[in-house]
Amino acid sequence: MPKNEELIGDEITLPTSDQKLLEECEVQSYRSSGSGGQHVNTTDSAIRLKHIPSRITVTCSQERSQYLNKMICLQKLRAKIARLNEKPLPRVATKKPRRAKEKVLKEKKQLSLKKKLRTKFQPGD
Repeated sequence: MPKNEELIGDEITLPTSDQKLLEECEVQSYRSSGSGGQHVNTTDSAIRLKHIPSRITVTCSQERSQYLNKMICLQKLRAKIARLNEKPLPRVATKKPRRAKEKVLKEKKQLSLKKKLRTKFQPGD
């Protein structure tokens, strides 16, 4: 089975409708922790969504409603796959101009001279 890192080279396509996307996913509901009071302690409102073809998992437990958490999970899944599908721009190698190199060397020489003048004078030097 491929890992998430290996899928970066391939384009992952998702269906446009949420219903078809949910059919491709494994949906788990579990008890949430955190804010929501007694309601979250008694209901399985948190959602874990695993997209089976790409093996990407997202979770959501920020709402008290299982339905809202499922919709947020779908948004997170689409965003995560969109980030994986982005291809970075190719790096264009640039050359440092001759004038800039000369300026750096001049500044280094001045700094070197300044530091050399800080040393104690030794008779015989």
